[in-house]
Amino acid sequence: MKRTGILFFPAFDWSLGDSHPEREERLLYTQEQLFEEGILDLPQIKQFSPRVAAIKDVLRAQALFPHPGTHLETLDPHLISAGSSLLLGEAQVKGDIHNGFVMARPPGHHSGATVWGNRGFCSLNNEGMLVNYLRARFGIKRIAIVDTDVHHGDGTQDIFYHDPNVLFISLHQDGRTLFPGTGFVHEKGGPNAWDQTLNIPLPPGTGDEGYHYVLENWVLPRLQAFAPEMIINSAGQDNHFTDPLASMNLTAGGYGRITELLQPDLAVLEGGYSIEGALPYVNLAILLALAGEDYHHVREPQKQKRSSLTLTALKPYIQELQKQQQTAKQKISIQNKTHFPKGNWFYSPHSVYYDTEGFQETRHDYIRECSHCGGTVYIESRRYTQKSILVRIPFQACPSCEQGGYDLWEHIQQSREDIISGLLQNQLQDRYYVWTKKEGLREY
Repeated sequence: MKRTGILFFPAFDWSLGDSHPEREERLLYTQEQLFEEGILDLPQIKQFSPRVAAIKDVLRAQALFPHPGTHLETLDPHLISAGSSLLLGEAQVKGDIHNGFVMARPPGHHSGATVWGNRGFCSLNNEGMLVNYLRARFGIKRIAIVDTDVHHGDGTQDIFYHDPNVLFISLHQDGRTLFPGTGFVHEKGGPNAWDQTLNIPLPPGTGDEGYHYVLENWVLPRLQAFAPEMIINSAGQDNHFTDPLASMNLTAGGYGRITELLQPDLAVLEGGYSIEGALPYVNLAILLALAGEDYHHVREPQKQKRSSLTLTALKPYIQELQKQQQTAKQKISIQNKTHFPKGNWFYSPHSVYYDTEGFQETRHDYIRECSHCGGTVYIESRRYTQKSILVRIPFQACPSCEQGGYDLWEHIQQSREDIISGLLQNQLQDRYYVWTKKEGLREY
């Protein structure tokens, strides 16, 4: 018998609007369904109460710009959602449960390494915070995140893109047809973490058969080769055939099989907006699969109105994707600024659109080339005329990259130029320093 933890947090006080798809009913119908089915009375099910994450827990994974205090009034539900993930993750590592399902909102996988606001319904990245919390507190070295939400987990990818010890896999509807428009096979990781990101963009209409084929023939072999100490499933449920925001064809039983195949140590709820037609049944199937119970009898009330892509039609597409992914080459641009520490610094510019609030963040990322660790990371981030800096000394940093982070932070403290705030994210020592023009320097 598998002991399975479950935690509910509907976030009654957080809403993007009464008619918005991301609302508290996403979990309330599920709670009712589980009560009616008597699932919570199973001897192997253990319920947990939510807890609040600390700002330090956020800073291990993300920089809150212009400074952490700016967000505090609006972050409470996000901190509880993230804290619930930390709580259940800790219970799993300590052996209190075999696996667990964090049914909490708001979601988080569109929130990246730098945060200026809410995007894609996300302000804090629950999985990003969870992974770095477990590494800092329990010394776990290698973790895999498998994101099965219909939308590409671009925020989670951003947080771990330069980390060789985190394998990020995302199966999602092709970004050419859906927000956020990213997640293509050539996105394989940064210069020191090449091939530690695997994106599998699937065509609209992919159903149970297609998903299970991809998992069995691509995802599971990749996981086996990586040999993680822990597997986390970003369990988005908007691939369901009734979801109003996407065009995929998974069923509740199909989700149960995904869970059975992945065998995640922890599933963390992400998207899913068919509130009555899908979520109670999908969550039920996932929970039963985690608990080692039969999920095959779970049926949603609606029937599929569109046909799924056949495996015969999908196989050539998947084979071509695999070929493109395997042959993709790194595009390297080196820019060594005068104040950068010794070594080659790879340059990667990009922008991030905050769809919820309607503004653009401009990013200039620099990564120190290193054959021993993930490398020092230096990020210049702008929102309008506001410029903030993130300096990251990574987990398991080598002495050169650790010193490089200190040197960059000292330069920022001395020059400050037009910078309004900065974060030294010292993951190696689990120490985090925030500097702002208004408040000066503070350690978390």
